[in-house]
Amino acid sequence: MNNIVLQKVKQDFLYPISSYHGKDYFNGLIPNQKLQKFTSEVTYIAGLHGNGKLSTQQAFEKIEHLCHILD
Repeated sequence: MNNIVLQKVKQDFLYPISSYHGKDYFNGLIPNQKLQKFTSEVTYIAGLHGNGKLSTQQAFEKIEHLCHILD
């Protein structure tokens, strides 16, 4: 496998995005995907903080940065 395919497999494994089944498919799909990615990344940050790999300040800054991207 080439490097691009491996990166895609890794991305899909670490940040899975489930199907969207909302009423308004086209207006809800992108916000839904962004929210799913946000929650996955916050979960990883919380795990790193809980295991002592990130300080509280670092975790807060990373989550705050993600919130600004989500807007």
